Amino acid sequence: MTSLDTGFNYLGFQSHRTLAQTAGDLLPKFTVSTKVGYLPGPHGAEHSLNPVRLLAAVEQAVRDFGREPELVFLHNPEQSLREAGARGREALAAACEALREATVKGLCGAWGVASWAPSPLPGLIDKTVPRPAVLMVRAGLLVGAGTLDATDALTAAWGLGSGEVWGMSPFAGSASSPVWERFDPRVFLRGDSGFSRVQAAFRIAYALPRVAAVAVGTDQPSHLAELVDALNAGVNTSVTDEYRCLLRERFRGQPD
Repeated sequence: MTSLDTGFNYLGFQSHRTLAQTAGDLLPKFTVSTKVGYLPGPHGAEHSLNPVRLLAAVEQAVRDFGREPELVFLHNPEQSLREAGARGREALAAACEALREATVKGLCGAWGVASWAPSPLPGLIDKTVPRPAVLMVRAGLLVGAGTLDATDALTAAWGLGSGEVWGMSPFAGSASSPVWERFDPRVFLRGDSGFSRVQAAFRIAYALPRVAAVAVGTDQPSHLAELVDALNAGVNTSVTDEYRCLLRERFRGQPD
């Protein structure tokens, strides 16, 4: 494992300090990505696209880590865009510009956008909205058709390549969820290669939508090893394409 992904607001806004303290002098050996957008407020965490607050959060991340992270994501911009209304494009552009500025200042190696529900975003993208280095979205068999299609539209609008899209939450919360016992995701793999259901679900997340990396959380080394082994599995793309068509037909017009 050489890459770590976290967030400014994780672990009650203590994730950066905790990671730095736990990893110690090993931290520079990892590629670190984090997210800013949920910030401390008078009543707990609150979401903000305010450029000044976002830049301050990146500066705080550098202090907490004791180094610059390789990548900083704008965290779920759709959360504040719901309130921005007609000013949505302007608010998104200003937030993206703040992270672009952080990159120029050397506060991070690159910046990106992480979106849990990207459907509102594609219609806001034009030349005034800076292009991120990476887009992170939900991935896997339990992601709805609306999110999958919005991801494709957003990828096209920003002109992102296949290596510039990452996935997250491949098990939609838990690899031990009963859904993985009732449904066998190995039908999406090529051939009978002996992979487990969990391995199959993880491998297929790279195809729904097409992503270059998938962030997954676990504190079990054996689980991580199992997921790494899953990357050797082959995905039957004709089956995943048919699955997406079925999702569109079944859930057209319904929210994810």
